[in-house]
This record gives sequence, structure tokens and C-alpha cells, in this order.
Amino acid sequence: MSRLILLNKPFGFICQFSPSGQRPTLAGLVPVPGVYPAGRLDTDSEGLLVLTDDGRLQARIADPRHKLEKGYWVQVEGTPEPAALESLCRGVDLGDFVTRPARVAVIAEPGGLWPRDPPIRVRRAIPTAWLDIRIREGRNRQVRRMTARVGLPTLRLVRHQVGPWSLAGLLPGQWREAPAAL
Repeated sequence: MSRLILLNKPFGFICQFSPSGQRPTLAGLVPVPGVYPAGRLDTDSEGLLVLTDDGRLQARIADPRHKLEKGYWVQVEGTPEPAALESLCRGVDLGDFVTRPARVAVIAEPGGLWPRDPPIRVRRAIPTAWLDIRIREGRNRQVRRMTARVGLPTLRLVRHQVGPWSLAGLLPGQWREAPAAL
């Protein structure tokens, strides 16, 4: 039977188990042999990482062809204007590719969100806002590149959902097993 683990990846961790320079890895968080990430979060991002020991399941979760929705809470610098939000919803030309349409909503700061360590930079003269962005692909630094392209640089990015799985109840560094069925 396949194993599936939901992990709340803290800021600063690399999405691999093998040692990598000075950065902490998943090996320090999940002492379960034989599981690997199904998709990645960059070092500066936090939140839900799905791990499994099933190669087929791993591919189904990570591969954009399967269009598994991923949800992100994104704190951006600036005030989102309707044109920027519409652009995110339609798809953004990032130069090397055009993103698929996204679902985007302006939200209040998510309840129960832990403080980030280290904290984000704060500039008193520039407001920030939170967005809930849902995409069905996940290329390298895609959400950060999308928000930057529409004039809303990302300050903090927390993935809260991958397909049917959510971050609910997990603090940074915590993990739990979940049903592996999609």
C-alpha cells in the first residue's frame, strides 16, 4: 500500500533529502525512509508538501498534465488593482511561457497563520495584501513570477492545498500520514 505524507515545509528548507550545503533539508523533518516530494516548493516558500513512496502517484500529483489544483496564500507588496487581478486570472506571459488561467481572490490574512521566521520585510509607506491563488500547473517560481509581472511582488508564499489535501492542522515542520487515493 502506498504511503502519503503531508508536511508543512518551513521557510528556508530545501525540498530534498540529501545534504545540500548550509540549507536544512527534509531529512531533518521526516524520518520516513523511501518517500519523496511530489512537486517542490522553493526555499523561500512555505506550506504543504506532499511526499509519497509511490512513483506513479508522485507523477500524477506533480505533473501539470493532470491539472491537479494547488492553492497558495500570497502576501504581495502593493494594492491589487482590478487589471492586475484580471491578468492573473487570464494567464500571464512570463516570457518563456504563458501561464494557464488561475483563480484569484483578494482575502484577509489567513486565520491561524504562523509568524514567519525570519519575518518578511516591512515598509510602512507601502501597503501589502493577501491573495488566494489557485493554479493547475506549478513551474519553477511560477506564482512569484506571476505576481511580479503584474506589479505585485510576492513577500510571502504559503501553499495551503494540493488537490484534495490541505495544510489544516499542521504547524511548520509537522507532518501526518493521509489516504493516498486521488
